[in-house]
Amino acid sequence: MQQEPVDYVIEVHSSWDGVPEPEWDALWAQQALPTPFMRHAYLASLQASDSATAATGWELRVLCLRHQGQLQAACPLYLKTHSYGEYVFDWAWADAYQRHGLAYYPKAVIAVPFTPVPGTRLMATSSQAREALLSAALRYCQSQGLSSLHLLFGAPEDQQASQALGLLQRQTVQFHWQHPGTADFASFLTRLNQEKRKKIRQERRRVSDAGVTFRHAHGQAIAPEDWDFFYRCYERTYLEHGNAPYLSRDFFQRMAQQMPQHWLLFIAERAGQPMACSLIGLQGLGTPHAVAYGRYWGALERVDCLHFEACYYQPIEWCLAHGVQRFEGGAQGEHKMARALLPVETASAHWLAHPGFAKAVADFLEREGQGVSNYLAHLESRSPLRRL
Repeated sequence: MQQEPVDYVIEVHSSWDGVPEPEWDALWAQQALPTPFMRHAYLASLQASDSATAATGWELRVLCLRHQGQLQAACPLYLKTHSYGEYVFDWAWADAYQRHGLAYYPKAVIAVPFTPVPGTRLMATSSQAREALLSAALRYCQSQGLSSLHLLFGAPEDQQASQALGLLQRQTVQFHWQHPGTADFASFLTRLNQEKRKKIRQERRRVSDAGVTFRHAHGQAIAPEDWDFFYRCYERTYLEHGNAPYLSRDFFQRMAQQMPQHWLLFIAERAGQPMACSLIGLQGLGTPHAVAYGRYWGALERVDCLHFEACYYQPIEWCLAHGVQRFEGGAQGEHKMARALLPVETASAHWLAHPGFAKAVADFLEREGQGVSNYLAHLESRSPLRRL
């Protein structure tokens, strides 16, 4: 049965101050795949801390659709002057535009800056409102003369809306751990094949033999000095790779104050001194659908296999103990598969204003999609799980 058209009022805001937090979060709570990274406090903190602003190449537009004064759909949209911090790579597209004398930037993305976590991007009360929101975003991009719109790491309902409006579909691969129903880490290892069990035990032993121990803190129990130490590690990791960190210390201060329940910190210590850490995001803790997200890590000392222990084994052990059903390891990283994080498809959708380039990109994505399918089949043949 065809739905009757709804007369929506469209609002475009350039600051989170124009969007009431209770209203935004009430809509967020209705979504099928809410993540803490779509909370008003998270997104507003990115702007307020000068981490994601026009000066850093992330110029904010918040799109809101209302019907009879009630918020029916909303999403963050950013005008981008580069492609950093997105994790769905379109550098080749930008280069092709430049070689043909065309401007690829500015472009628009519907995404969470610096956060390759799949989840709802087009928050809506219905599929009709979701399509109307995406249609409004496309009209806005056309009115501003933007080259393209990219919806990154969307939920299945976001992809359905984008397909209905004719956007190009793209798949990438991430590696996620699923709770196997076992009670502890030792029992979990029995589900892996012998080679992987042996490898994990060896890696954990190297860390413990180096005299490294771990402690963790959740929420309000993360002390200010722990946050300070975390940022030292986080900043050093970026600087060692020749880049300034995306996120400021002020951003994490806001997280500690406004969203403490969504954060879990693991701190590695040796001889009583902290020397490495990893920060994990949490959603729905205490519910049957709890999820953990591997986000950031850093170390002040080098210890063999410390990264694996801090970023995978400690979080997995914690997830097993606290009934967390899924642990997402972040973007890329085939090495995660050897640590029992299995491949899953993630999705994005793309609209390009130029018809010729849209056709060329569509052809490319068709070839790339077949390659992704072949890659997933190859990974499945290398599963670390013990064959029953």
